[in-house]
Amino acid sequence: MKSVTGKDKDKIEDEIDRILSRGDEILPSSGFASSVMDAVRREAAAPPPIPFPWKRALPGMVVGGFALIVGLVAGVAAVVRLASESVASQVTTSALPVLPSFFHGGIQSAAIWTMAALLLAFVSVKVSARAT
Repeated sequence: MKSVTGKDKDKIEDEIDRILSRGDEILPSSGFASSVMDAVRREAAAPPPIPFPWKRALPGMVVGGFALIVGLVAGVAAVVRLASESVASQVTTSALPVLPSFFHGGIQSAAIWTMAALLLAFVSVKVSARAT
């Protein structure tokens, strides 16, 4: 890279000043101003964007938030209950962890939970399809 000396710097500044001081008028190409104004008019005539329907979405968001909070509280309560039962069983008789009671229900309990989950999924899909 070349370093610029004082004389070269003055020459460059003089050249820039000469180019910028010219009084040449810059004219746009033919039709440029009219095409810009046509675009501005089209934008002005366009309808405003459709606002988001917050009044319709808010109840679903509130219910979803409530369900999330209830799920978190139930999860924390289950973990605390499991931890206390596990500690109690280790202290008393065995070192095996205590399983929640719904694991002892057998295949009937699993089938009921599976059917409930499938029904909930089906209803959710139908409601969302109907809403759209």
